[in-house]
Amino acid sequence: MKKGIIFDMDGTLWDSSENVAASWTEKLRMLGYDMTVTKEDVMSVMGLTMDRIADIIFEGKPQKKRMELLDLCCGHENEYLRRNGGELYPDLEKTLSRLKKRYGLYIVSNCQSGYIEAFLEHYGFGGYFSDIECYGNNLLGKGDNIALVMERNALDKAWYVGDIQGDYDSAVKAGAEFIHAAYGFGTIAQEVPELGEFSGLPEMMRKLDK
Repeated sequence: MKKGIIFDMDGTLWDSSENVAASWTEKLRMLGYDMTVTKEDVMSVMGLTMDRIADIIFEGKPQKKRMELLDLCCGHENEYLRRNGGELYPDLEKTLSRLKKRYGLYIVSNCQSGYIEAFLEHYGFGGYFSDIECYGNNLLGKGDNIALVMERNALDKAWYVGDIQGDYDSAVKAGAEFIHAAYGFGTIAQEVPELGEFSGLPEMMRKLDK
């Protein structure tokens, strides 16, 4: 039986909110907008698809302009994160190395194209993950992309690790088990396995994977 662990990005593997905010503010100032995007602004939209983020951050601007600004900010963000990274959760690489010995590891996020790659390139983590997928690549929601990764990697069983209610809902839609990254940005209404810190995942998997 082929088994895998699929990870959300923000609030699960890292917290990039401060540098995302800095990159968007920098780009908007370069474009002549007197506008500041804060860390709190970014955290309030974490997990949403990119079109919804544009609607919220650039509320009041015409839709065409919202999407134009979104594309420009996201492109600048990818380059900024590729250079500067974000805040990794403790013992991330050590834990990934342990998990990789037993499971295929994957990433599915609602982010733009290039965001996951920026994370992998900055830290040199590409060797840990067998496949990645995101909303920006195919305009599919997280549930569909979890299912897609499971299908194309022939996973008989998968766990999705995420931090917000939408992650749980997406895992259920895809037919994956769910683990709540309780150290992240959100809470889950349902009773699910709660991961207090990322480094505890190998021990949790020993209990869940029987």
